[in-house]
Amino acid sequence: MFLPIALLLDRLLGEPPRWHPLVGFGRLVKAMERLAYPAAPEAEPVWRMRLRGAAAISLLILPFTLLAWALSKLPWLGAIVPIVLLYLAVGAQSLAQHAEVVRKALADGDLALARERVGWIVSRDTSELDEAGVARATIESVLENGSDAVFAALFWFLVLGAPGAVLYRLSNTLDAMWGYKNDRYLHFGWAAARFDDVLNYVPARLTAVTYLLLGKAADGWRCWRAQAPTWYSPNAGPVMAAGAGALGVSLGGGARYHGQWKERPPLGCGPTPTHEDIGRAVRLVRRGMWLWAALSLAAAILIGAIHA
Repeated sequence: MFLPIALLLDRLLGEPPRWHPLVGFGRLVKAMERLAYPAAPEAEPVWRMRLRGAAAISLLILPFTLLAWALSKLPWLGAIVPIVLLYLAVGAQSLAQHAEVVRKALADGDLALARERVGWIVSRDTSELDEAGVARATIESVLENGSDAVFAALFWFLVLGAPGAVLYRLSNTLDAMWGYKNDRYLHFGWAAARFDDVLNYVPARLTAVTYLLLGKAADGWRCWRAQAPTWYSPNAGPVMAAGAGALGVSLGGGARYHGQWKERPPLGCGPTPTHEDIGRAVRLVRRGMWLWAALSLAAAILIGAIHA
């Protein structure tokens, strides 16, 4: 019963405009990095850099996960804490709002604004993207973040309750901050990246299945099988290939990241996406979210009837 209520809150309220807990957690992560990162990283062996990173994520994640577990056990908060924590962990409405701004800018012919705003949700360089490139980047972000910001949080909430949602969201935030394969984070962020990969493995594939069920299933399945293994991320590959195929559009291809051109495999099948396909991608994620809510509610009713 908690899950549909939390999703409804997200739909109605979106993210808190001020004092979002994840903003505070981000500041805490930066403080922890200043403490745990060595002054002379070049003198540290790989195993010690990885150990530093693993210890840091443990100190950042475990206390809040245990706090969520303790609060959810309190008789006078047990029905409220899970709803609030899941609402804070899910970012469906925020994702839709960001994508809608880009879609509207493209529909109005304002390519400069579309480039600027898609830069808020992707890490690639957006200053030279054409309309198709902006639409492609936006849809890729919607599909991938549909898994990261919506379905994975729902999965871990269903498995472990409020502590699971907190554990996942904090891990995903750490991966977003430390999970880079550059000189600074290659080894220090190794534990954050690998832990996030583990937590996302099952949810990513359930997300891909969800996209198939609500889109062009045959095309999505074909793209998943053929294209996911070629993608550089073991979890994003199935999600984005299945999603692109389910929508019937072509994604992937080369993109510029931090001034460097990166060749990426193709994803999906069909025509180059337009601004209209951005709305279709958002609706795909949203329908999937409510499908999960309906299934969880049906399961809760069935379990309650069995134990009645």
